[in-house]
Amino acid sequence: MSPTTNAPCVIAIDAGTTGVRSRAVFLDGRPAVAAYREFAQHYPTPGWVEHDATEIWNVAAETLRQVVSDVGRANVVAIGITNQRETVLAWNRSTGEPYGTAIVWQDRRTATRCDELAAAGHLGLIRERTGLVLDPYFSGTKAAWLLDNRDIAVDDDLAIGTIDSWLVWNLTGGRRFVTDVTNASRTMLCDIRTCSWDAELCELLGVPIDALAEIVPSSGRVGTTAPDCGVPEGIPISGIAGDQQAALFGQACVRPGMAKNTYGTGSFVLLNVGETCPAPTEGMLTTVAWKLADGTTTYALEGSIFITGAAIQWLRDGLQIIDDAAETGPLAESVTDTGGVYVVPAFAGLGSPWWDPYARGAIVGITRGTGRAEIVRAVVESMAYQTRDVVDAMTAASGTPLVELRVDGGASVMNLLCQFQADQLGVAVQRPVDQETTALGAAYLAGLAEGVWASVDDVGRQWGLEAEFIPADDRTAAEALHGQWLRAVERSRHWVS
Repeated sequence: MSPTTNAPCVIAIDAGTTGVRSRAVFLDGRPAVAAYREFAQHYPTPGWVEHDATEIWNVAAETLRQVVSDVGRANVVAIGITNQRETVLAWNRSTGEPYGTAIVWQDRRTATRCDELAAAGHLGLIRERTGLVLDPYFSGTKAAWLLDNRDIAVDDDLAIGTIDSWLVWNLTGGRRFVTDVTNASRTMLCDIRTCSWDAELCELLGVPIDALAEIVPSSGRVGTTAPDCGVPEGIPISGIAGDQQAALFGQACVRPGMAKNTYGTGSFVLLNVGETCPAPTEGMLTTVAWKLADGTTTYALEGSIFITGAAIQWLRDGLQIIDDAAETGPLAESVTDTGGVYVVPAFAGLGSPWWDPYARGAIVGITRGTGRAEIVRAVVESMAYQTRDVVDAMTAASGTPLVELRVDGGASVMNLLCQFQADQLGVAVQRPVDQETTALGAAYLAGLAEGVWASVDDVGRQWGLEAEFIPADDRTAAEALHGQWLRAVERSRHWVS
């Protein structure tokens, strides 16, 4: 297509778990322009998940070049970056070459190390300073594993970073090595009260603090694209946020008490709790929601569900009972219920509120009458049950009832899921007009830094409602179904020794 004339925009690079999308968000609200490329998933042994970091950069650069060409270089005000969190890699700052593959957030290889740290009495320290729990989900033990198991020299050339750091490094031609505070807060190496690397935690986990990136605000210029990086040069890079924090911002949950859920590869419920870092909350994570250029820091409670959309991929690629993810909704709606079938998709353990890395997937309640439609519907319903488990724990711990839930992500297009979710939670579920809220959040953070949007309130006015799902008044059926779900969860827990 020919470049759009006189239509300023901010481009968000959304580097997800299975692919990268670059998306131009126009200041005048016209439809977005986007490009998407998938990259390979690597499973070298059960429980291990890896990505080729060079491939991620190549597809990111390819999609960015395409979108810039489509909209016209002169119209691009800034770039914002959002990324799969916790995925970590190491590379050489002189050569720019990665030390092997990146270890993905879903990877469970460091579960034993986390158990050892807990047994040694370090959980309290980690909870207090990072807001996290001792789980292989987070970056710190993965980074230590890289150093312990690969031929990596610990010297001035060593860089250890998350995907945002890797993208900025490449976009700036190796001139900037940074990470934003939201990504840093997911490493188990950052004190979220001071938003800085913690020397004691780095020593405890065996990660050299000098190998880590400079921590910067989520909104604020960190550099410009370099002439030698393979994309158009001179574009400001002005926003960075982990994908779930970006989605919270893109959903305009900018006031305390507002919450969102993203149904992606996994699902993540975030509740804005304001500018004061709360004490550790049982079953929940405390995380940095974002930090603005003026130093204002907002915190969130988070519940992390490891597998939701990935279970639909499993239906397609593993069981091969659907040919395309788009079949999921219609097939689930073709039956009135699951016939008593429950699918617990604990393929990578269970996250919030259970935090059980030894749980494994289970299908229970199968009868001779069970068909593929019932199994597909059970997978869809499992997304809503897992979300309810997180919300129940979150509201019990905070003492603040959920008023509404804003939803996004690929599976949120299913009306069946949204209505079932509303019935399970007993609150309205709202779906926005623009469901690409992760990219929107990255664009808003970058645009704020460059004066495109004047304030956080200005960002909030960009949000629009597409559909609202009201829960049934009678909660008897919802409670009975959830009770059976909890029985199924118990059967999946502690499965692996």
